Amino acid sequence: MLTIIIPCLNEADGIAETLQALAPLRARGVEVVVVDGGSGDNTVECAKPLADQVMSAARGRALQMNAGAAAARGDILLFLHADCRLPAQADQLITDGLNRARKTWGRFDVELSGERAMLGVIAALMNARSRLTSVSTGDQGLFITRTLFEAAGKFPQIPLMEDIAFTKTLKRYGAPLNLRHRMRVSGRRWEKHGVWRTVLLMWRLRFQYWLGADPVNLAKQYAPHKL
Repeated sequence: MLTIIIPCLNEADGIAETLQALAPLRARGVEVVVVDGGSGDNTVECAKPLADQVMSAARGRALQMNAGAAAARGDILLFLHADCRLPAQADQLITDGLNRARKTWGRFDVELSGERAMLGVIAALMNARSRLTSVSTGDQGLFITRTLFEAAGKFPQIPLMEDIAFTKTLKRYGAPLNLRHRMRVSGRRWEKHGVWRTVLLMWRLRFQYWLGADPVNLAKQYAPHKL
């Protein structure tokens, strides 16, 4: 069984659309768990009719995803950002792909929605970087068996870079399944703050993290660029 876990915070404007897109998967038995981090809007009310579980957890994506995993019934977990859309038949792509490749975790390629032409280039670079390094970011739809999720220690409880830190740990257990089917990721962050400004910010933060910078300080630098 596959469980999709969606951490969210103040996503009332879009959470219903995200969950409605998952309705065909729910009809095939996929569980959908929404984990709210203390929204100040009506995210929870919008999500309740469209998910199997809507729960609250301490604010922080890592904390919320770990809480959702603990409540999930599935033996395969998929972590999905609230502004992302999975490809059609994502459930079958994951289960068939893991079984066929004999792997225990993986992610999708991405495409960025938006009107800026450079968003296509950025998506291509994201996909190439992930294939080269076997490191994935949260908007690539990380999926993993529950057994490996628990063996790897779950998401580290840090305020930023939890996805990169976790997938680096997962590499010790084996290479990921890189699905070329693309999930659609909102380009709103790049369009709001500027494409190149956002790219340079993320490169700088990741480089500082690679050098050993404290994720708490990195989160403070990133805070003004949140949506």
